[in-house]
Amino acid sequence: MRIPVGRHTPRLSSAWWRGAAAVLAGALPSLAFPAPSLWWFAYVALVPWLLLIRSAGSVRRAALDGWLGGIGFMLAVHHWLLPSLNVFIVVLAALLGLLWAPWGVLVRSTLGGGPSVLRALAAVAVVPSGWLMVELVRSWQGLGGPWGLLGASQWEVAPALRLMSVGGVWLVSLLVVAVNTAITLCVALPPVRTAMVSVLAVCALTAGAVWMWAPHMQRDGRIRVAVVQPGVIENGDARFARSEALTRALAGQHVDLVVWGESSVGQDLSARPDLAARIAKLSEDLGADILVNVDARRSDKPGIFKSSVLVGPGGPTGQRYDKMRLVPFGEYIPARSLLGWATSVGKAAGEDRQRGTTPVVMTLPSAVRVGPLVCFESAFPDMSRHLVRMGAQLLIAQSSTSTFQDTWAPAQHASLAALRAAETGRPMVHATLTGISAVYGPAGERIGNWIGTSASTSAVYDVPLATGTTPFVRLGDWAVYSALGALALFCAAEGVRALRRPAPGPPAPPSRTAHESPARPAR
Repeated sequence: MRIPVGRHTPRLSSAWWRGAAAVLAGALPSLAFPAPSLWWFAYVALVPWLLLIRSAGSVRRAALDGWLGGIGFMLAVHHWLLPSLNVFIVVLAALLGLLWAPWGVLVRSTLGGGPSVLRALAAVAVVPSGWLMVELVRSWQGLGGPWGLLGASQWEVAPALRLMSVGGVWLVSLLVVAVNTAITLCVALPPVRTAMVSVLAVCALTAGAVWMWAPHMQRDGRIRVAVVQPGVIENGDARFARSEALTRALAGQHVDLVVWGESSVGQDLSARPDLAARIAKLSEDLGADILVNVDARRSDKPGIFKSSVLVGPGGPTGQRYDKMRLVPFGEYIPARSLLGWATSVGKAAGEDRQRGTTPVVMTLPSAVRVGPLVCFESAFPDMSRHLVRMGAQLLIAQSSTSTFQDTWAPAQHASLAALRAAETGRPMVHATLTGISAVYGPAGERIGNWIGTSASTSAVYDVPLATGTTPFVRLGDWAVYSALGALALFCAAEGVRALRRPAPGPPAPPSRTAHESPARPAR
């Protein structure tokens, strides 16, 4: 018997094309982030993906479209990790992409078919809430942290920064996905178009109202901060010498604080008093403390730490912060006994760094209190919020992106400081060993120019300080809890709806035609 293989070929081909379309649609939002920085594109970037999931013929297909789109999103947003992780980045993207599978089911449930106006309005709240749950779960440091949150694409939009001061980056993510959902319904369902246009108008008016009426932080003095960026210098001694020379050149500029980048000192200062003395001499000559970053094996504790260390004219002041949240695979390998093979296919950490245990707020001689973060930690909204609640007046992130100089990573990383400044109402300095250094004011506004990836220089910034408490610092992640509440209400409503649906009765007996008669028993 011949098997009609050709009869199934179009369906198989269609499935492959649909899968490729899902991956591509999921990758589109990456264009809203730096370096392309097409921030406006974020408000329509999800529409193709939403339309595709909406058309899924089954729950299984919707989950698959969500998963494949999630893979595309993770690969596009983290593509710069390819030189370090090689093929392992595909494995990670496939695992993390699974987080979008339930979201795909949710999208089909709310947008599929011909939803009523009431259900369409519910979708504008539920679909963004589901997206936010995905962002929340993958923001756990063990899964890579909050890199590529959709709200982060709005780092240079003043109304969006004001929204962040109220509800953090989470609130802006909700807004962006809500706009995408409303536009998708406008395109796909003309009967609900009027309602969706009204939703878009409400979103715009709400953002405008927050921009105008959200509390402003009161400006309270200034601090002159110098950023020292030596550039890509592989040799540790040469890098230290370059940072030393750039710092010495700041003489006469009356700075209050000098900030070196991540891993600017490659040996423990307790074990190398000569290095500590050289930094102390610089501090004495400038009349300012120097915040360095030590990446070395400690003499007083086992293991390698990355630590922010404040050095004054008399040497290390005793104020030290050990990095708490480490970069997966870059600074440690999760479940090394299981995933240690990653070191053989990429530039994963050969030895795990050790974690610090508590945040630290340091006090300068001028009485200004600074809250240090190290590199990856500037992506976490809760860390900067906690430092401000501890009394920090200035946030500082010490970073290095030497491995990713020619990618989108340096610009994306530098943009995160704008979010943290806007959320907390405190200025933030993003100082890099290599990469892009940037400074932002209490409203998230850029101060001065960025120091680009190719620069080996120092720069001085007049940074305005501020007092007051933003709603986000006071209330925390209320936007996340609101999204959880919206999802809980939706699930409850769907449960009640399922219970009220009449149960299917017994099948009806087959009807007889007029010429049919009961069968007679056989004699």
